[in-house]
This record gives sequence, structure tokens and C-alpha cells, in this order.
Amino acid sequence: MRYAIPLLSLPLLFALTACGGENQIEPAEQHGANPTLPEPRRGLLPNMNISQPAEWGDEKPTVPDGYQIEAIATDLKIPRQTLVLPNGDILVAEGSGGNAPALRPKDVIAGYIKKQGKSAADSGNRLTLLRDADGDGRYEQQSVFANNLNAPYGLALIDDSLYVANQDALVRFDYEEGQTQASGAPEKVADLPAVINHHWTKAMTAGPDGRFLYVGIGSNSNIGERGMEVEEDRAMVWQIEAETGLHRPFATGLRNPTALTIQPDTGQLWAVANERDEIGPNLVPDYLTSVREGAFYGWPYSYWGQNVDTRVKPPKPEMVERAIKPDYALGSHVAALGVDFSNPAMGEQFAEGAFVGEHGSWNRSDPVGFKVVFVPFQNGQPAGDPVDFATGFLGDDGKARGRPVGVTVDPEGALIIADDLSNTIWRVTPTARQ
Repeated sequence: MRYAIPLLSLPLLFALTACGGENQIEPAEQHGANPTLPEPRRGLLPNMNISQPAEWGDEKPTVPDGYQIEAIATDLKIPRQTLVLPNGDILVAEGSGGNAPALRPKDVIAGYIKKQGKSAADSGNRLTLLRDADGDGRYEQQSVFANNLNAPYGLALIDDSLYVANQDALVRFDYEEGQTQASGAPEKVADLPAVINHHWTKAMTAGPDGRFLYVGIGSNSNIGERGMEVEEDRAMVWQIEAETGLHRPFATGLRNPTALTIQPDTGQLWAVANERDEIGPNLVPDYLTSVREGAFYGWPYSYWGQNVDTRVKPPKPEMVERAIKPDYALGSHVAALGVDFSNPAMGEQFAEGAFVGEHGSWNRSDPVGFKVVFVPFQNGQPAGDPVDFATGFLGDDGKARGRPVGVTVDPEGALIIADDLSNTIWRVTPTARQ
């Protein structure tokens, strides 16, 4: 069904989205293992506020003292995730997908508002290769490695095979170190759920021994409102045998696992996930968590462990009883879309922990996210408040210059940030070197 919204009614509808009477201030303790969770608040429409795009001009993101940031690629076509190859080349997955029809008038309104905060660039549906041949940090070569893909997102390299998670399939290219263009069409390894594709991104990382790939598959709805039959094989992380494509659910109940990575010292799989909407500006926190085999993380029946979502019908108390808490809250609606673990080459302050790319909110009247944060770790676990690492994507004027997505740590000591609003790849390094 299509809904028509008279243009004259849009100002009124936008006003309604900001009139929930709710406290928009983010609770001080919405980070860490025990976030403050207010009572759910529901209204006619969720709070919606998208930051209008603006040009960077001569500005660029702000990074801590002792670090510098440079744009190493511009004029891309919706860069999402990056992969640093063994020779130092960087692959960029570019594209945008999804084809979910709106169910309710509020979905039409939300879609219209979110569109105002996106890049006007066409979906690239390609991989772009960046090369810094002389090591000066400038990446003078920018060329198409592979095209005619279908909203590529997740990237992984295992030996001489490059894996790409399109929105509908996992595919594989032969790869030889140093090549600048794919030698042929990719081979399909496995189909991925693509019907409706409310959450289309397919995050991916390779396991520590290279035998398995892990793919994050988001839900087809906010809380199952399309019917649970369309959620089959969704809101979970798949484990896929890289050679054969055989797969199974590895962990379930994650509404939208948007980025995956392996913790270097432990081999543990970690993810960032986007939680549900429409129960207030301060519910539910997006999170960073270890992904435990066989674990259930609550969606859609509960959130942050066993907090029941009473909107979900029929309720399933037996599933709520199984639900475990994530490890670390990042704050509600920050829209975490990138994660990678650091290494000592990034400098002493940021040597142990995880960088998280926060794309930024659309459903709070007071925006949050729009930055890259660093979550410090100790003894293999998050320890302490997140530290702002790259900010300024949201200007003092309330306009967005950029929106971070994927973050990738170069083993040589650089953080690569994909910005899908300004269509830029940023590179952050300690000032002692390029």
C-alpha cells in the first residue's frame, strides 16, 4: 500500500515529531556495561531530526592532539566499509541498497526525513582501490577494482581469495597481491537473505584461522511488525564456511549487526549493533558486544537483556529468559556502523581498545553520534568511558559535514574512516609520521 502525504501537512507532521514532551538529554550513564534505561515513551510519531548536509570547505574533522587527519580519497559513490590489503592498498566498498516498502504513514515520514540527510551521489555498486605507491600518505592512485556489484558492504581477504558481501549474496574474487583490478567476474559462494531488505547491509569479517566468515544480517523491521515469517534467517550473525558456502546461525537476536571484527589477542568475534526505535530518544542503546556462539541477544522480544518490549505480540517469555546482555552500551540511536580493534602503532593512549564509527541519529531532536569514538579495553574487555577520537562531522550550526561509517586500523598505525555523506575516505595518523 502507498500512502500519500499532502505537502501542506508536512510542516505539521514535522512539528509533531518534536513534540513528545520527552527529556532529550542523553543520560550520563548510557555508556558501558550498565547503562541507565528510562521507562519507554511512545507517541503518535517518534522524534525525528535529521541534520542537513553541508560542505566541508576548508574544514576537516577534529582529532586529538598528536594526530593529524587527511582526506585520501574524495568524490566516491557512497563509501561504506574499507579493507587494508597486505601491501597497504585500501579497498573501498561503495553502494546503497534496500527495497523495503513502507508499512505505515510514519514510515513514509521517517523515510522522507532520513533522505534529507543522505548524499545525493548515486550508488557506486563497486570496489575502489586506493594506492600510496611512494609511501607519502597521499594515495595518488584511485581506480575501480570491480564494478557491477549489488550494494557491496562487508569485505574480507583469506589467502588469495577476496570476499565481498553484497546485499543479496556472498561472492569471491581471485586476488593476487598488488593487482589493481579484478581479473574476472566474482564467483557466488552463498545466497544471503535479500527479500524486503529493510536492513540491507551485510557486515563481514574473516575468522582467525580463515576457515569461516561471519556475516551480520539485520532484521526486516523495527520489532517484527512485518510478521516474524519474514524474519527467518535475519537479526543474526551467520557463520559461513569460506570454501563451500555452508552456513549456520552463530548468534541470534541482534536487531542489526552493522560491523564485525576479530579481537587480535583472543580471536573473539565482536560486533556493533543498532537497536530498536520508537520508545523514546533514550531507548534503546546501540552497543558493542562480543558475539558468543549460540547466544540470543533479545530481539525483538526484549532489549538489553531481559527488559521486555511489550509492543511485540505475541510475547515469548521463554525467549526473554534466554536473552543475554550486550557487553557495552554506546548510547541510544548513535547508529554505530563501524568497528575495528586498535594496535600499539596507533599510539599509547589508543593502543588497546576498539574504534567505533557512529553514523549519527535521525530520531532524536537532540542529535547524537556523528563521530568516531575509542572504547578502551583492559584484559580483553571494555574498560571505561568512550573517548572522542574524530569529531566535527556535525558542525556547531547543526549541519552535518560528514557521517562516519566503516573504520579500519592499518597495521602500520593509521585509522581509515569511510564518510558516506561527503563521499570521502579520511586517514588519521600520529603526527610523528604520515
